Amino acid sequence: MMIRPATASDVPNVLPLVRAICELHEQWDKARFKTIEHPERMYESWLSDRANDERSVFLVAEHEQQVVGYIVCTIEKEIPIYWMPESGWVHDLWVDETYRNEGLATQMTMLAIERFKELGIKQIRLQTAAANEIARKLFESCGFRVATVEMLLEL
Repeated sequence: MMIRPATASDVPNVLPLVRAICELHEQWDKARFKTIEHPERMYESWLSDRANDERSVFLVAEHEQQVVGYIVCTIEKEIPIYWMPESGWVHDLWVDETYRNEGLATQMTMLAIERFKELGIKQIRLQTAAANEIARKLFESCGFRVATVEMLLEL
């Protein structure tokens, strides 16, 4: 197993994993996570940009030259009323079911944290689905804590 920075040439191999994460979120909460048809197509250029952006963290996990997981993170500006001008954001973390429970998600998360430290980022944030207890436990084991709770009202 190898974890390395993603390149633009990895993007086509990451897109099926993007589709899988979107499908899972939609199963958990269709009202919150219903996507357009083929959401992975929207990711294609965005992921290519992340692969070429020095201030993004985009890693892939490989097994025998096959992409089996990824994490993608960016640096986002904060609204001006807060003291923190920008923070790191973990957008997606996914490991193919066959390769789970081998520590890949934890390793990718910790590598992302280290990269954000190198970039001088003082705070990293993420959101996870209410149904995703496994992810919350993983992120808590990496030092994250609950800071906000998103609520939804359908009209």
